[in-house]
Amino acid sequence: MEGFREIDARELDNAQKMIGDDWMLITAYDKDQNRVNAMTASWGTMGVLWNKNVCVCFVRPQRHTHKLLCEQNRFCVVFMSEEHRDALKLCGRESGRDTDKLAACGLHTVECDGVPAIKEAKTVLVCKKLYEDELREDRFLEPSVMETYRAKKDFHTFYVCEIEKIYEKI
Repeated sequence: MEGFREIDARELDNAQKMIGDDWMLITAYDKDQNRVNAMTASWGTMGVLWNKNVCVCFVRPQRHTHKLLCEQNRFCVVFMSEEHRDALKLCGRESGRDTDKLAACGLHTVECDGVPAIKEAKTVLVCKKLYEDELREDRFLEPSVMETYRAKKDFHTFYVCEIEKIYEKI
């Protein structure tokens, strides 16, 4: 990918900060609309599982990205610099069913190992789904966590993904 260099997972910044503070975009191709969709997420984690570097993403079932991830085995998780905070807000607020979010916020797509990424990204994770499941109400052990779902009970689907490659902006 032009303008990026491949790095090892051990070179990544703090995952807590990257996901929880900086946020991320989950990018996937929307074949019905013939464009790339990007959804802002701030829930997830990175680590090692099954002897693989993994990223775990959480997506609510009503999100347009949920449908796209059900259809695809590979996608990108993209981290942006602070100058793109407004774009991240728009991609979290608007639905890809109704809006070409990337065009609306002036971001550009680039193919990265066969999956769509964002040209303006500072870090790109190329991910392959290994496991997916839905969070279930009867499995929560801490009642306070259920407050997140009290109104709609729209439990997230989670995706455990192998991080195939990591690219960092040069």
